[in-house]
Amino acid sequence: MHSVTGASSGWPGADPAPPPAARARLLTWLAGAGIAVSVLLMIAASAVRDSWMSPRVVPPAWGPPWDLRSVHVSVGAATAGLWIAVILGAGGVAAGLLAVRRGARPSARGLLAGAAIAVVALTVLLPAGSSDALDYAAYGRIVALGHSPYVMTPYHLRLAHDAFARSVPATWQHSVSVYGPLATMEQFLAAKLGGLSAARVTFWLKLWNSLAFGLVAFVIDRLVRADPARRLRAHLLWTANPLMLWAVVASGHLDVLAAAAGLLGLVALGRHCGTARIPLPRLLAAGALIGAAADIKINYVLYGLGAAWVLRRSIASLAAAAAAALAVLGPSYAWFGLPAVHAITNRRNGSSADSMYRAFLIPVLRDHLAVAAIVIVAAVAVLVLRRMPQAIPDRPAIQAALALSLAWLFFWPYQYPWYDTMLVCLLVLYPASRLDWLVLGRLAATTIPNIPGNPGAPLGRVLGEIHHLSVVVLSPLVMLAAAAGLIALCLTGRWNLRGPGEPGAAPDAPALVGSVTG
Repeated sequence: MHSVTGASSGWPGADPAPPPAARARLLTWLAGAGIAVSVLLMIAASAVRDSWMSPRVVPPAWGPPWDLRSVHVSVGAATAGLWIAVILGAGGVAAGLLAVRRGARPSARGLLAGAAIAVVALTVLLPAGSSDALDYAAYGRIVALGHSPYVMTPYHLRLAHDAFARSVPATWQHSVSVYGPLATMEQFLAAKLGGLSAARVTFWLKLWNSLAFGLVAFVIDRLVRADPARRLRAHLLWTANPLMLWAVVASGHLDVLAAAAGLLGLVALGRHCGTARIPLPRLLAAGALIGAAADIKINYVLYGLGAAWVLRRSIASLAAAAAAALAVLGPSYAWFGLPAVHAITNRRNGSSADSMYRAFLIPVLRDHLAVAAIVIVAAVAVLVLRRMPQAIPDRPAIQAALALSLAWLFFWPYQYPWYDTMLVCLLVLYPASRLDWLVLGRLAATTIPNIPGNPGAPLGRVLGEIHHLSVVVLSPLVMLAAAAGLIALCLTGRWNLRGPGEPGAAPDAPALVGSVTG
């Protein structure tokens, strides 16, 4: 048998296989090209957003956000271009991860500089790919008018017949806000700054999202910068990942605000083993920040459960962190009252259009989907907590929160790709493993069905059929495969962790039976 490297492939006349260094350089080039072209396509689509998306947004008289109103692109062309962008972006990130594993060390500064330029460009353009940012603007406008977005719906703004009303999306016009009170306060502040210009309100919302995105990038850089391979991997998965840029910067989803607060809360606990005594100021800061994350989106209470899992052996520490979290959550929910509490359970028995449950649902579970999903998520959470290799021993709360986020994101029936923000910002702090491929593949497969968002015209027969297949076949199958893959990793223990230096795999870690606190 021939060696894998530096030997003939076995076919007559075949060229010798390229050496590992050459393959790493090729993968690095493919990664850079894929990511760059993907981001450029996303910027181009955002720049002409009003020609293919609805509702139309009246730009402000001066300043951002901007839109090339003289250029018209069909919804079909924009959709096809964005699908290509997602495929190239996911492929570019995958090639970059493989290159790092093979020893490539491209410039981290160049990667960060390119990502920073992309963030700025996407921030100053109108939100594209989703109308959620305009929903946020509508909820903020409702509060600015003295009403509660948990009682009054955007439909009433559409009756106002002013410039703002023309940009209120019709999709969720009869839905009250399903976001936490702190998110509502952020939307109110943007509405006060943006006034009657829906475009200007969304600019402020996107600006804060971009700052939060950059803050997460800065925090993870500080945590992993001592290891060049882990640093590159972290920025490939987060900072320069076109799928993340599209989900939370271009589209303007507020999940990144909660992710930033939650990550800071987990980091605030500091380096420690599970039995170490954590100083009170750190406990209070962690509780308050995680409480703020849950006050933006309630699913970030999982970060709190992760911290509680680690602190469970010290009742005093657990009580201090919980009290700080409640000090944030309590007053804000008390201010908006029971309607805000009801918003948490607004979608308790629903599923997103491309959910694996909708495609493979057992009929008897249809009317009890939420209960069944809770049982499944809880069971998987216990499995992942017990079987996930202890690879962040000095920050056990991050690993516990990661395990719980995996269980919820992989098995809860109501999911969108931007929800993965809470997972990716933690995954980058865990060593490279086969889990990276499950998360990246799932993120790409769930992003495609959510393009083009709210189209301004029909897609046409061919693109419409492709879109339909992506919703009812492609995405559910990939989500099911990713869920099965996670279970398989837990049961077999074949995570294939990569340690410092990346090239070469650490031996498969044995399954951990017990806590992740060390």
